[in-house]
Amino acid sequence: MTITEGKGSRNESVRRDNLSTVLGLVHRSGGLARSALTVATGLNRSTIAALVAELVALELVTEGIADPTRRVGRPSPQVQPGSQPVAVAVNPEVDAITVGLVGLSARVEHRVRHEMDHPATPEETARIIADLLTTLAPELRGRRLLGIGLAVPGLVRARDGIVRWAPHLDWTDAPLAELVESETGVRAYVGNDASLGALAEHLFGVGRDVDDLVYINGGASGIGGGVIVGGQPLGGVGGYAGEFGQNRPGVGRQADRVTADGTVEVEVSRARLLSALEMTKADEPELHSALLASTDHAVHDELARQRRILSVAISNAINVLNPSQVVLGGFLADLRAIDAEGFDALVSETTVPAAWSDVSILPAELGADLLLIGAAELVFAPLLANPAGDSSADEPRWASSK
Repeated sequence: MTITEGKGSRNESVRRDNLSTVLGLVHRSGGLARSALTVATGLNRSTIAALVAELVALELVTEGIADPTRRVGRPSPQVQPGSQPVAVAVNPEVDAITVGLVGLSARVEHRVRHEMDHPATPEETARIIADLLTTLAPELRGRRLLGIGLAVPGLVRARDGIVRWAPHLDWTDAPLAELVESETGVRAYVGNDASLGALAEHLFGVGRDVDDLVYINGGASGIGGGVIVGGQPLGGVGGYAGEFGQNRPGVGRQADRVTADGTVEVEVSRARLLSALEMTKADEPELHSALLASTDHAVHDELARQRRILSVAISNAINVLNPSQVVLGGFLADLRAIDAEGFDALVSETTVPAAWSDVSILPAELGADLLLIGAAELVFAPLLANPAGDSSADEPRWASSK
């Protein structure tokens, strides 16, 4: 990161970049002393003071009491993320549509889960989001609503946010952002759920200090993933990178196959776990508790089968991408948690030894907030890139849901 100091209109781009850097540091850290911002950016104290003052005026940060850990020199005020900016984050799934309010620094403030007995159409999804937004109106009033971010379990075209294919929702070429904007009157952004989960874990979760990681998630809509390479999300030419669930895994024991030529998400399935448990539905905490508590041999056999197949899929990802970390979310984390040491041993059996020596496998840290945090990052991205830009500074205060 290169920071440059400058004055006057000819250095407007420098000022914009410096504001972006300072706000980004506060956003990702949850708050820093002004002295820490000076060290992190390499800017002098007076420049940092001016930048912070401008961000305070924009209501993007606040300054609090001095850093109590600073023992010598002038006390350094704490710079905290402001409470005015807010994103509405949405995760449409086959069994529910979840809407949350997320502030800067990954603060999930409110959450509403709308249960579904069928996969909603794109049009129905947009209407439900508008209705749920109305229920959140008291929390939004007076806030600076920057937009709606949607984490969708499907292939999302990067250039225009069209949901090209969401098989479990039965969506094809769905103009979801357009539909949501029409129903709510609020700017909408759309991304793949697992790619956004990877970003969230990289910025705020277990992968905070990791530049190369693979995130693989298992949910009601199958298995997806995301990849961070050199600190940046790997999107691919269309934005579809990370579809680990659509790979066809090698299977050491032919009896492990439940289909003749099944993909990873067909063989490693949340629905199959629920069936073995004789449950029709469960949220993630309920499924986790049920799996850990079960003494049924059929459940244990299904867990063992899925663990063997998942271990090969993860090994393939490690061999191809050579990450320093593999992060498992959703029910995939539960599959490992049953016996983490034994699972890692399964993965090591089919992984190149040199690659295995540098990698760790860990559960996602952000839990149920993960996808809401990732979706909110879509909304915050323009603000973080240009904090004083017209598109963010002129956003209206929330008054109604339409």
